[in-house]
Amino acid sequence: MNQKTEHIPVVIVGGGPVGLFLALCLLKQGIECRVLEKREKPVPDSRSLGIHPPSLSLFDELGITQTFLDQGIKISRGLALSEHGKFGEISFINLEATHPYILACPQFTTESILRDELDRLDGSALITGVEFEGYKDTGEEVAVRYKTNHPKGEQQVISSRFLVGCDGKNSMVRQQAGIAFNGRRYPDTYIMGDFEDTTTFGNDAAVFLPKAGLIESFPLPNGMRRWVVKTVDYIAEPNAGLLAQKVKGRIGFDISDVRHTMLSSFGVQQYMAETFQKGSVFLAGDAAHVVSPIGGQGMNLGWLDARALADHLSDHLHQKTPGVNYTTQQQHLVKKAARRAELNMRLGRKVSWPVFRNFAVKLMLSPILQKKTAGMFTMQNLEKGLI
Repeated sequence: MNQKTEHIPVVIVGGGPVGLFLALCLLKQGIECRVLEKREKPVPDSRSLGIHPPSLSLFDELGITQTFLDQGIKISRGLALSEHGKFGEISFINLEATHPYILACPQFTTESILRDELDRLDGSALITGVEFEGYKDTGEEVAVRYKTNHPKGEQQVISSRFLVGCDGKNSMVRQQAGIAFNGRRYPDTYIMGDFEDTTTFGNDAAVFLPKAGLIESFPLPNGMRRWVVKTVDYIAEPNAGLLAQKVKGRIGFDISDVRHTMLSSFGVQQYMAETFQKGSVFLAGDAAHVVSPIGGQGMNLGWLDARALADHLSDHLHQKTPGVNYTTQQQHLVKKAARRAELNMRLGRKVSWPVFRNFAVKLMLSPILQKKTAGMFTMQNLEKGLI
């Protein structure tokens, strides 16, 4: 077994959107880092889509927002509909935000932009095709072991001051640190897919609340549209015909004969790590918390983690006392985001008397409450209040 030792202030395990963004935040502060990622290239599908106003403001700090705007779709308005037609709408243009809209950008594109920027700043920062194996934390340094994805791959070691797990909900970093991951699964299940856009919604998001359960529809670049459909049970093998059948049966839209790409089913989980730090090891993104994907907050929460953690690590490396406790600060945001996600999820469940649910939605979209509702749907003011 051959070992090569390199000394770096911060090692990040996981080169998805959160790990890449954290690396960029650290480099902006003059902190060298390495990102260990299994995949050679981003997975070529859309997955997470919505980039909320707070995240776009974080991108402003890195000077990369325009690149995202050039490749995404601005959503400035959402429509609320039943099987009988529109009964409300919400506008984001009056948000007290630099970017008063949600940007729809496929995750493949998001990761590609972040990878390109990281390569531009430091071509050695991202190490792909490698697998994290373990670490030893002495209190003064963390020895991080990894090997290449090859049957005879050599094990290598990086010596770092801090290790950060951005390696998803099944985080090996979290497991090896012995940090509990507490939470539960919800009964809610969904099927989603990206189809050629044959609607007249343009750049508007459309949320249907028929009696049989939620259908969401969001614009995508290149003339495509994401459809998300609430299902009674988890569908192990989703197909385009089934999704199209449910859409037509509930709201009358026929998408059965149009081009489609990504298809998947998903359930809902809510978990949070007991702590986001143990010794010299930190967690961010899905490694630290998982919330319902309804509302599109998960990836954005990870970016908020990363931005806060970059400051926290910078303080430690410069022998300053951090102004706030990273775990306490971020867990507060996660709990609030989880409450918002649960509200969104409950509104989309099958109901016997949709008139009452739809009345509540109308009230939320009324002039007196619309600004607060718009802020809630776009992740504004997470640090304040209960919801």
